[in-house]
Amino acid sequence: MPKLSAGLLLYRRREAVIEVLIAHPGGPIWSRRDTAAWSIPKGAPLDTEADLFAAARREFEEETGHRPPTTAALDLGEVRMRSGKTVRAWALEGDLDPSRLRSLEVEIEWPPRTGRILVVPEIDRLLWARPAEAKRRLNPAQSAFVDRLLAALAGLEASQQASEEATG
Repeated sequence: MPKLSAGLLLYRRREAVIEVLIAHPGGPIWSRRDTAAWSIPKGAPLDTEADLFAAARREFEEETGHRPPTTAALDLGEVRMRSGKTVRAWALEGDLDPSRLRSLEVEIEWPPRTGRILVVPEIDRLLWARPAEAKRRLNPAQSAFVDRLLAALAGLEASQQASEEATG
């Protein structure tokens, strides 16, 4: 069965500009990688989790140390990674301070096949980025989530404007 992850793309508005929160993976494999190395906070659902949105919320808190906001969620659908993994995502409007990152730590064997165990954070950095920068830094498959978020927000704004004109 192909692997599945669920994640959240947090976004905020700064002076009418959208910014999204992206996460850099921890560990020596990723330490010098930037372009196409970042991700949205995401992870695999537990065997007992049938609700993928609940899994995405749990993973966000585990990986960032921040509770996700309770704002309305925008379903961003799924993407398929080159590895074959499917990532399902939702967008939430909110804000947090990236310097207050508190990620879970994981054990890895490093260097490979040496038997030496290294403890690293799942995420070592968070960054608020404008859409073009986020798309450059994100894993290419996940950059589609930024495009989908922008399209959904544009649709919501157009709908609100039409509603205001109709009642206006």
